Amino acid sequence: MLYTIIKALHIIFMVSYFAGIFYLVRIFVYYKDTDEFSAEKKTILREQYTFMARRLWNIITVPAGVIMTICGLIMIFLNSGLLQTPWFHLKLTFLVGLALYHYWCWKKVQQLVMLNGNTLETANIKLRQANEIATFILFLVVFTVILKSSVIEYWWQLITGFIVLVFLIMMTVKLVNKRKKK
Repeated sequence: MLYTIIKALHIIFMVSYFAGIFYLVRIFVYYKDTDEFSAEKKTILREQYTFMARRLWNIITVPAGVIMTICGLIMIFLNSGLLQTPWFHLKLTFLVGLALYHYWCWKKVQQLVMLNGNTLETANIKLRQANEIATFILFLVVFTVILKSSVIEYWWQLITGFIVLVFLIMMTVKLVNKRKKK
């Protein structure tokens, strides 16, 4: 029963963490979108986006990530057999990628705070693409956890499906961005 409760909390805080990460990178995009605005409008919006990014990071994203991680570690402690399964090793590999992405987001939040209203050096298109990385990691982790040993057995079908999914998402984003420009 304890394991199931911890698992439920792990999932709840995973959802909260990813919601924070998804929105945080959107804030970076919105901040960068102000490059072409008038000075007054730019200053007001950039101050607001910096405020929002800091609050989101400190109040939602990091606390949810910490609780998610603690719950995950407790689950490993309660079920050490997880460490013997290939699918779990794959999940941990994806979580290393998530940790790197988390670090990149933290550096961007720090950059916004230090910019004091100046522009982000990252191109807007790169920020928009970076916004999809968390989505891909989420897909990889969820499919790995749900399919477990099938991931190892049917890895090539899953990789092919994932590549098709990435392509479809990228094309959708490009189509939306094209329509925005018109």
